[in-house]
Parts: sequence; structure tokens; C-alpha cells
Amino acid sequence: MRALLPLIAVLLASFPSVAAAADDAPDESRVPIPAAIRSMLDAAIDSGNDGDVSVVVKYARLADPASADAVLAIAQKWRNDRAQARQTTIRQASMFDLWSGRAELGGYITTGNTDSKGGSAVLDLTREGLQWRHKFHAQADYQENANITTREHYLASYEPNYKIDDRLYVYGAAQYEADRFLGYFNRYSASAGVGYSAIKSPAIRLDVELGPAFRQTAFTDQTEQSNVAARGTLAFNWKLLPGLSVTQNAAAYVQSSNSTLSGTTAVNAKLIGPLSAALSYNVQYESMPPAGSVSTDTTSRASLVYSF
Repeated sequence: MRALLPLIAVLLASFPSVAAAADDAPDESRVPIPAAIRSMLDAAIDSGNDGDVSVVVKYARLADPASADAVLAIAQKWRNDRAQARQTTIRQASMFDLWSGRAELGGYITTGNTDSKGGSAVLDLTREGLQWRHKFHAQADYQENANITTREHYLASYEPNYKIDDRLYVYGAAQYEADRFLGYFNRYSASAGVGYSAIKSPAIRLDVELGPAFRQTAFTDQTEQSNVAARGTLAFNWKLLPGLSVTQNAAAYVQSSNSTLSGTTAVNAKLIGPLSAALSYNVQYESMPPAGSVSTDTTSRASLVYSF
């Protein structure tokens, strides 16, 4: 679309004005709209892409200022109708409708001089409502070498958000983890706090959250700890190009005993249809692990992603 912008501007200016239908938008019957402008505006609206509609409106207003208000009125009416239809759909949907997400799967097997195998799976689900947003995340990593398990990590979390306005929201979060190589058999976490969308644009989004938390951990040295902690998260998504994006997710639980810091950097490239390829690197740090366990664990993944 961007490559055709100069041509669109020339075409818009070269066509004569023709009166549009009177019942499409407010006051349109009083202002004739050039046929070329109306044709391209209709095509952009039919595509359902708000970005395309905005581009056509921008250059149509420059090419024919006399019909600028009528063109803008048509585009705004389409946006209002679409927003109203979306709200109606959400209100009528059940709790099991309107979920979207991604499933990620990767793995390997080697035989011969070295017998090893490993795999990873990630599932992310999101449901956007008028006032509520629900997020679910599940992850599993497993690796063994010569029939000896060398990595085993499991995580599941659920987070409901109540939207105060377009950017500010209140969250609750519950999470379960298990990773005996990092020094704990089971860890349960619960948190509540405030979240804010610091950047919210078609290309870049940055969400931050902060609030108190409570964690209960069963360590591999047979000790247990229950602590009040401070929880903070960061979720960053940058669409570099159509079909190519970079994400950075980070989380921190800071407490008087064992604190946890984790972060995942990923690059996603669209392949075909709902399929894409992902490369990611994860780091998790435990400040005071049990004796015999290391503080830092890293995981590199190459996987296929199915979006739905």
C-alpha cells in the first residue's frame, strides 16, 4: 500500500467529481465526491483494514479538499458501525468464545555417538472483553542425554485484567512452576496490582505491571518457604516488518530470601498462513538456590508457531 501512495494521489486528482449516493453518510448528498476517491474508499472499507482506510482518507482530503468532510464522515461512520458490531458480538458471546492465541512446539532427537532428545511446548491464550481481559500461559521444557534427564521445567499461569480505561487496568495473577534443576519441586505464586500500557500503537506495544505477591516454594533440599514479595512484569512487542516481530517479556519476584528474575527474547517470522517460525532465548535467575543448584538457567528454542 505504501509503495502506491504517489500513484494514488495522482489518480485521485485526475478524475472528475461525480455525486455519490445520498444515503451512505451524513451530508454526503450535498457534496459531490470524485468517482476515483469513492471507488478507492469503498475498496479500502471492503478490505476491513483500518490502516488502508486511513491512507485513502488522508490522500483523498489532499486531492479534493471540497469533499474532505464527506469522505471523513463515511470513514468515521464505518468505524463507528464496526465498533458497535464488535461490542454487540462481545456482549452476546459466552465465556468459551472469542479466545485467540498461539501454540508453539519445538524438539530434537540425536542418535549415534550421542543419544539425546528434548522438546518444548508453549500455549498462550487471550480473551478480550469490553471490561475484562483473560490471559493463560502454559509452558513445558524437557531434555535428556544418555537416558538421564538434564532439564525439566513446567509453568502455568492465569491472569485476569479489569480495564479502567484504554491503557490502565487492575490485574490478578496466579502461577505454578516446577524446576528441580533450579532447586525447587513446586512453587505457587499469587499477585494483584496495577498494569499500564505505556506504548500502544499498531507497531509497538509496551505493558508494565507492578504489585505485591505471595509465594510458597518447596525446595529440593526438603525445606519450604512462604514469603511476601514484590512482583513486576514487562511485555514488549515490536512489529519490525509485516510478518516479522520481536518480543521481550520479563518478570521479577523480589523478596527477602530467594528472589527470581526471568526474561525471554524472541524473534517471530511468518511462514505461511497461521504458521510462523520462532527463535527465543530465556534466562532465569534465582538469587539463593539450594546447595548443589546453580543460580542461572538458560534455554534456547527454535520452534514452529501456530496462531489462531
